[in-house]
Amino acid sequence: MKKLALFGALALSVLSMSAFADEKPLKIGIEAAYPPFASKAPDGSIVGFDYDIGNALCAEMKAKCTWVEQPFDGLIPALKVRKIDAILSSMSITEERKQSVDFTNKYYNTPARLVMKQGATVSANMAELKGKVIGVQRGSIHERYATEVLAPLGVEVKPYSSQNEIYLDVAAGRLDGTLADATLLQDGFLNTDAGKGYAFVGPAFTDPKYFGDGIGIAVRKGDSANAERLNAAIAAIRANGTYKKIQDKYFNFDIYGQ
Repeated sequence: MKKLALFGALALSVLSMSAFADEKPLKIGIEAAYPPFASKAPDGSIVGFDYDIGNALCAEMKAKCTWVEQPFDGLIPALKVRKIDAILSSMSITEERKQSVDFTNKYYNTPARLVMKQGATVSANMAELKGKVIGVQRGSIHERYATEVLAPLGVEVKPYSSQNEIYLDVAAGRLDGTLADATLLQDGFLNTDAGKGYAFVGPAFTDPKYFGDGIGIAVRKGDSANAERLNAAIAAIRANGTYKKIQDKYFNFDIYGQ
Protein backbone atom coordinates (compact mmCIF):
# COMPACT_ATOMS: atom_id res chain seq x y z
CA MET A 1 0.00 0.00 0.00
CA LYS A 2 2.86 2.34 0.84
CA LYS A 3 4.36 1.67 -2.59
CA LEU A 4 1.01 2.37 -4.24
CA ALA A 5 0.70 5.58 -2.27
CA LEU A 6 4.22 6.57 -3.28
CA PHE A 7 3.54 5.85 -6.96
CA GLY A 8 0.29 7.79 -6.68
CA ALA A 9 2.07 10.76 -5.18
CA LEU A 10 4.75 10.65 -7.87
CA ALA A 11 2.10 10.48 -10.59
CA LEU A 12 0.28 13.45 -9.11
CA SER A 13 3.57 15.32 -8.89
CA VAL A 14 4.37 14.64 -12.55
CA LEU A 15 0.86 15.73 -13.56
CA SER A 16 1.21 18.89 -11.50
CA MET A 17 4.54 19.72 -13.14
CA SER A 18 3.05 19.07 -16.58
CA ALA A 19 0.12 21.33 -15.81
CA PHE A 20 2.52 24.00 -14.58
CA ALA A 21 4.61 23.64 -17.75
CA ASP A 22 1.48 24.05 -19.86
CA GLU A 23 0.70 27.28 -18.01
CA LYS A 24 4.09 28.80 -18.90
CA PRO A 25 3.42 31.53 -21.49
CA LEU A 26 4.75 31.14 -24.99
CA LYS A 27 6.77 34.30 -25.64
CA ILE A 28 6.39 35.38 -29.25
CA GLY A 29 8.74 37.93 -30.80
CA ILE A 30 7.44 40.45 -33.31
CA GLU A 31 8.54 43.69 -34.95
CA ALA A 32 5.55 46.04 -34.89
CA ALA A 33 6.71 48.29 -37.74
CA TYR A 34 5.70 46.25 -40.78
CA PRO A 35 2.12 47.09 -41.81
CA PRO A 36 -0.20 45.41 -42.70
CA PHE A 37 1.50 42.46 -40.97
CA ALA A 38 2.29 44.20 -37.69
CA SER A 39 2.15 47.83 -36.62
CA LYS A 40 1.04 50.06 -33.76
CA ALA A 41 -2.51 51.40 -33.42
CA PRO A 42 -2.97 54.94 -32.04
CA ASP A 43 -3.54 53.48 -28.57
CA GLY A 44 -0.19 51.67 -28.70
CA SER A 45 -1.57 48.19 -29.20
CA ILE A 46 -0.19 45.86 -31.88
CA VAL A 47 -2.39 45.21 -34.91
CA GLY A 48 -1.92 43.34 -38.17
CA PHE A 49 -2.06 40.03 -39.98
CA ASP A 50 0.89 38.44 -38.14
CA TYR A 51 -0.51 39.49 -34.78
CA ASP A 52 -4.00 38.13 -35.54
CA ILE A 53 -2.59 34.87 -36.89
CA GLY A 54 -0.46 34.46 -33.77
CA ASN A 55 -3.41 35.01 -31.46
CA ALA A 56 -5.51 32.54 -33.47
CA LEU A 57 -2.75 29.94 -33.19
CA CYS A 58 -2.49 30.48 -29.44
CA ALA A 59 -6.27 30.10 -29.09
CA GLU A 60 -6.17 26.91 -31.15
CA MET A 61 -3.35 25.51 -28.98
CA LYS A 62 -5.11 26.75 -25.82
CA ALA A 63 -1.79 28.32 -24.91
CA LYS A 64 -1.07 31.47 -22.96
CA CYS A 65 0.99 33.72 -25.21
CA THR A 66 2.79 36.98 -24.57
CA TRP A 67 4.10 39.26 -27.31
CA VAL A 68 7.61 40.67 -27.11
CA GLU A 69 8.46 43.59 -29.42
CA GLN A 70 11.93 43.58 -30.90
CA PRO A 71 13.65 45.16 -33.93
CA PHE A 72 13.68 42.63 -36.76
CA ASP A 73 17.44 42.13 -36.77
CA GLY A 74 17.35 41.36 -33.04
CA LEU A 75 14.68 38.65 -33.21
CA ILE A 76 16.92 35.63 -33.87
CA PRO A 77 19.48 36.69 -31.21
CA ALA A 78 16.57 37.11 -28.74
CA LEU A 79 15.32 33.62 -29.61
CA LYS A 80 18.75 32.10 -29.05
CA VAL A 81 19.13 33.63 -25.57
CA ARG A 82 15.57 32.53 -24.66
CA LYS A 83 14.16 36.01 -24.35
CA ILE A 84 11.45 34.69 -26.68
CA ASP A 85 10.27 31.20 -27.63
CA ALA A 86 9.13 31.84 -31.20
CA ILE A 87 9.34 34.49 -33.93
CA LEU A 88 6.13 35.35 -35.73
CA SER A 89 7.16 38.40 -37.74
CA SER A 90 6.98 37.72 -41.49
CA MET A 91 10.29 35.83 -41.42
CA SER A 92 11.16 34.00 -44.64
CA ILE A 93 12.20 30.36 -44.44
CA THR A 94 15.70 30.38 -45.95
CA GLU A 95 18.57 27.90 -45.90
CA GLU A 96 20.80 30.50 -44.25
CA ARG A 97 18.35 31.04 -41.38
CA LYS A 98 17.83 27.29 -41.00
CA GLN A 99 21.42 27.11 -39.79
CA SER A 100 20.43 29.20 -36.76
CA VAL A 101 16.77 28.33 -36.11
CA ASP A 102 14.10 25.77 -36.95
CA PHE A 103 10.93 26.73 -38.79
CA THR A 104 7.32 25.65 -38.87
CA ASN A 105 5.55 25.11 -42.16
CA LYS A 106 4.77 28.34 -44.01
CA TYR A 107 1.78 30.45 -43.04
CA TYR A 108 1.96 32.70 -46.12
CA ASN A 109 4.04 33.27 -49.25
CA THR A 110 4.40 36.41 -51.40
CA PRO A 111 7.12 37.66 -53.80
CA ALA A 112 9.50 40.58 -53.31
CA ARG A 113 9.23 43.65 -55.57
CA LEU A 114 10.94 46.93 -56.28
CA VAL A 115 9.06 50.22 -55.87
CA MET A 116 10.29 53.32 -57.66
CA LYS A 117 8.87 56.44 -59.31
CA GLN A 118 5.95 55.68 -61.56
CA GLY A 119 7.16 55.41 -65.16
CA ALA A 120 10.61 54.07 -64.25
CA THR A 121 11.67 51.14 -66.42
CA VAL A 122 13.59 48.18 -65.03
CA SER A 123 14.22 45.25 -67.36
CA ALA A 124 14.94 41.65 -66.40
CA ASN A 125 18.71 42.27 -66.27
CA MET A 126 18.15 45.36 -64.07
CA ALA A 127 20.87 47.33 -65.84
CA GLU A 128 18.79 50.49 -65.37
CA LEU A 129 19.42 50.34 -61.61
CA LYS A 130 23.10 51.28 -61.96
CA GLY A 131 23.79 54.36 -59.85
CA LYS A 132 20.43 54.17 -58.04
CA VAL A 133 20.09 54.20 -54.25
CA ILE A 134 17.78 51.46 -52.96
CA GLY A 135 16.63 51.18 -49.34
CA VAL A 136 16.23 47.81 -47.63
CA GLN A 137 15.44 46.71 -44.10
CA ARG A 138 18.51 45.69 -42.16
CA GLY A 139 18.70 41.96 -41.39
CA SER A 140 16.08 41.07 -44.01
CA ILE A 141 16.32 38.71 -46.97
CA HIS A 142 15.91 41.80 -49.14
CA GLU A 143 19.11 43.29 -47.74
CA ARG A 144 20.99 40.09 -48.55
CA TYR A 145 19.63 39.99 -52.11
CA ALA A 146 20.35 43.66 -52.70
CA THR A 147 23.88 43.32 -51.32
CA GLU A 148 24.76 40.18 -53.27
CA VAL A 149 22.86 40.79 -56.53
CA LEU A 150 22.05 44.48 -56.93
CA ALA A 151 25.22 46.03 -55.48
CA PRO A 152 27.45 44.31 -58.10
CA LEU A 153 25.24 45.95 -60.75
CA GLY A 154 26.24 49.37 -59.44
CA VAL A 155 23.34 49.89 -57.03
CA GLU A 156 23.99 51.72 -53.75
CA VAL A 157 22.26 49.61 -51.10
CA LYS A 158 21.21 51.54 -48.00
CA PRO A 159 20.04 49.53 -44.95
CA TYR A 160 17.47 50.92 -42.48
CA SER A 161 16.23 49.68 -39.15
CA SER A 162 12.57 49.74 -40.27
CA GLN A 163 10.58 49.82 -43.49
CA ASN A 164 8.70 52.90 -42.29
CA GLU A 165 11.96 54.87 -42.25
CA ILE A 166 12.57 53.77 -45.84
CA TYR A 167 9.16 55.06 -46.94
CA LEU A 168 9.96 58.48 -45.48
CA ASP A 169 13.24 58.69 -47.40
CA VAL A 170 11.67 57.44 -50.65
CA ALA A 171 8.94 60.07 -50.39
CA ALA A 172 11.54 62.74 -49.55
CA GLY A 173 13.62 61.83 -52.60
CA ARG A 174 16.60 60.61 -50.59
CA LEU A 175 16.15 57.12 -52.07
CA ASP A 176 15.37 56.07 -55.62
CA GLY A 177 13.34 53.13 -54.39
CA THR A 178 13.01 50.18 -52.06
CA LEU A 179 13.00 46.40 -52.29
CA ALA A 180 10.63 44.55 -49.96
CA ASP A 181 7.67 42.16 -49.78
CA ALA A 182 5.09 43.03 -52.46
CA THR A 183 2.11 42.95 -50.11
CA LEU A 184 3.90 45.10 -47.55
CA LEU A 185 4.78 47.66 -50.22
CA GLN A 186 1.27 47.73 -51.64
CA ASP A 187 -0.56 48.25 -48.36
CA GLY A 188 2.14 50.07 -46.42
CA PHE A 189 3.20 52.55 -49.10
CA LEU A 190 1.55 52.45 -52.53
CA ASN A 191 -1.98 52.61 -51.11
CA THR A 192 -1.10 55.61 -48.93
CA ASP A 193 -0.88 59.31 -49.77
CA ALA A 194 2.92 59.16 -49.46
CA GLY A 195 3.02 56.45 -52.14
CA LYS A 196 1.21 58.46 -54.81
CA GLY A 197 3.39 58.69 -57.91
CA TYR A 198 5.21 55.44 -57.12
CA ALA A 199 4.68 51.95 -58.55
CA PHE A 200 6.07 48.43 -58.77
CA VAL A 201 8.85 48.21 -61.36
CA GLY A 202 10.85 45.33 -62.76
CA PRO A 203 10.32 41.60 -62.15
CA ALA A 204 8.90 39.78 -59.16
CA PHE A 205 11.70 38.23 -57.08
CA THR A 206 11.15 34.62 -56.01
CA ASP A 207 14.58 32.95 -56.09
CA PRO A 208 14.44 30.40 -53.22
CA LYS A 209 18.16 30.95 -52.57
CA TYR A 210 17.31 34.41 -51.27
CA PHE A 211 13.56 34.50 -50.73
CA GLY A 212 13.11 31.02 -49.29
CA ASP A 213 10.08 28.79 -49.22
CA GLY A 214 7.48 31.12 -47.77
CA ILE A 215 7.04 32.76 -44.40
CA GLY A 216 7.21 30.60 -41.29
CA ILE A 217 7.42 30.80 -37.52
CA ALA A 218 10.96 30.39 -36.17
CA VAL A 219 11.70 28.39 -33.02
CA ARG A 220 14.97 27.46 -31.36
CA LYS A 221 17.06 24.71 -32.92
CA GLY A 222 15.76 21.35 -31.75
CA ASP A 223 12.51 22.73 -30.30
CA SER A 224 10.37 20.14 -32.06
CA ALA A 225 7.62 20.35 -29.43
CA ASN A 226 6.74 23.96 -30.22
CA ALA A 227 7.29 23.49 -33.96
CA GLU A 228 4.93 20.51 -34.05
CA ARG A 229 2.15 22.13 -32.04
CA LEU A 230 2.40 25.31 -34.10
CA ASN A 231 2.25 23.26 -37.31
CA ALA A 232 -0.85 21.47 -36.04
CA ALA A 233 -2.44 24.82 -35.17
CA ILE A 234 -1.61 26.30 -38.60
CA ALA A 235 -3.28 23.30 -40.27
CA ALA A 236 -6.29 23.61 -37.95
CA ILE A 237 -6.98 27.30 -38.57
CA ARG A 238 -6.56 26.71 -42.30
CA ALA A 239 -9.15 23.92 -42.13
CA ASN A 240 -11.72 25.56 -39.84
CA GLY A 241 -11.97 28.89 -41.68
CA THR A 242 -10.20 31.05 -39.09
CA TYR A 243 -7.23 31.68 -41.38
CA LYS A 244 -9.49 32.87 -44.23
CA LYS A 245 -11.37 35.24 -41.92
CA ILE A 246 -8.11 36.85 -40.86
CA GLN A 247 -6.78 36.92 -44.41
CA ASP A 248 -9.94 38.59 -45.74
CA LYS A 249 -9.61 41.30 -43.09
CA TYR A 250 -6.36 42.47 -44.70
CA PHE A 251 -6.16 41.16 -48.27
CA ASN A 252 -8.42 40.55 -51.25
CA PHE A 253 -6.40 37.57 -52.51
CA ASP A 254 -5.06 34.25 -51.24
CA ILE A 255 -1.89 35.23 -49.37
CA TYR A 256 -1.13 31.62 -48.44
CA GLY A 257 0.10 30.98 -51.99
CA GLN A 258 0.76 27.69 -53.71
